[in-house]
Amino acid sequence: MDVQITTFGALLGLAVAIILIIMKYQPAYSLIFGALVGGLVGGAGLVGTVNTMIAGAQGIISSILRILTSGVLAGVLIKTGAAAKIADKIISILGEKRALIALSLSTMILTAVGVFVDISVITVAPIALAIAKKLGYSRFAVLLAMIGGGKCGNVISPNPNTIADAENFGVELSSLMAANIIPAIVGLIVTIIISNMLSKKYKDDEIEVDVEDSNKEELPSFFASILGPIVAIILLSLRPIAGITVDPLIALPLGGIIGVLAMGKFRNINEYMAFGLSKMMPVAILLIGTGTIAGIIQNSGLQQATISLLDTLNMPKFLLAPIAGILMAAATASTTSGATIASATFAPAIIAVGISPLAGAAMVHAGATVLDSLPHGSFFHATGGAVNMKINERLKLIPYEAAIGLTITIVSTIIWGILR
Repeated sequence: MDVQITTFGALLGLAVAIILIIMKYQPAYSLIFGALVGGLVGGAGLVGTVNTMIAGAQGIISSILRILTSGVLAGVLIKTGAAAKIADKIISILGEKRALIALSLSTMILTAVGVFVDISVITVAPIALAIAKKLGYSRFAVLLAMIGGGKCGNVISPNPNTIADAENFGVELSSLMAANIIPAIVGLIVTIIISNMLSKKYKDDEIEVDVEDSNKEELPSFFASILGPIVAIILLSLRPIAGITVDPLIALPLGGIIGVLAMGKFRNINEYMAFGLSKMMPVAILLIGTGTIAGIIQNSGLQQATISLLDTLNMPKFLLAPIAGILMAAATASTTSGATIASATFAPAIIAVGISPLAGAAMVHAGATVLDSLPHGSFFHATGGAVNMKINERLKLIPYEAAIGLTITIVSTIIWGILR
C-alpha cells in the first residue's frame, strides 16, 4: 500500500480514540473513528484512509479466528465449574496460612490455562472475600493478590493478547507462552510480597461475604477440570518439541471438548460453546477496531519517530518493544488491545533494529501488563466490582498493579533485550 500518513495524524487519531474511550463511548467505534480522523488529518485522503483501515482490520482476521475458537475452552472451564474447582483445589492444598499465595497462584493458573484475567478474579473473588473476612485481611490485599497473579498468568497464557501478539510477530504461540515464564514467576513473588504488605497497611471492617459451600459437591473432579487445558498446552507444545504443528485454532477447542468429555457433560457442550463465544465476541469486535487504528499507525512515520527519539536519548533500541506495549496498553486500558496495536504496528520496526521476533513479542507482551488496568477500561471496574470496592478505593491499587507489571516487563527486557 502506497499511502503514507504523517506522525502527527497517527498520534492525533490515537488521541481521539483514547479520549472517546475515556468518555465511555464504545471502544470499537472509538478506535474506528480515531483511525478515520488520523488518516484524514495525516494526509491519506478519504479513499486512502478507508483502504488503510480495512487493510489493518484484515491483517488481524487470523488472530480473531483463533480467539473465537478459544472460546470453546474458556466456556467449558467457566460453565462446568472447572475453573472454580482448580482454584478451590489450590487454596485447599496451600491452606489459610498461605492464603495470599494461594489466591495469587489460583488466578495465575486459571489465566495461564486460558481464562480471561477478569473472569479469573471474579471466579476466585468469593473465596478470597471469605478468607479475608476470616483472617482479617483487607480487600486491597486479596484483590491485588488476585490481579497480580492474573497478570503473571496472562503473559504465559493462550489468551487473545498472546494469540494476537504471536500472530503479528510470526512466532509460535507455545514459544511465546514459554518466553515469559521466568518474568511471570518473579512477578508472582513480587505480587505476594506487596499483597502481604497491604494486608498489614490496610484494615477492612466492611467485607460482605456471600459464599455458598453447598455447590462444591457439584463441581467436577480436579483431574477432569485440568485435563482440557493440559491437552491444549501439550498440543501447542508439539511444534517446538516434536516438529508437529497443531494450530491454536485446533488445539484450544479440542482441549475444551476433551475436558467436557472427561467431566461427562458433553450433552451441554452447545451451551458452553455459546457462553464462550459470548465472551469472545466483544474481544473480536474490539480487535477489528484495534486493527483499523493499527493500520493507520503502521502506515505512518510513528515507528521511525519513536526510534529516532530513542537514538536522541541514547537509549537502546530494544526498549522500543516494552515501551510500545506499555504505551498502547495504557492508551486502551487493555492488555489485549495494547499488545495487538503494539505488535501490529511496531513489529516490523522492532525486527528491523535487530531484535528477534520472539524477543520482540515477549517484551511487547510483558509491557502490555503495566498500565492495562486504568479506569477507562472494563478490567478496572470488573475487578473492583468483584470485591465490592468503590472507585476511589480501586484507584489506590493502580500503582501497585503497575509495579507488578513493571517487574514482569523489566525481567523480560533483561532476558530478551540485554542477555540475548
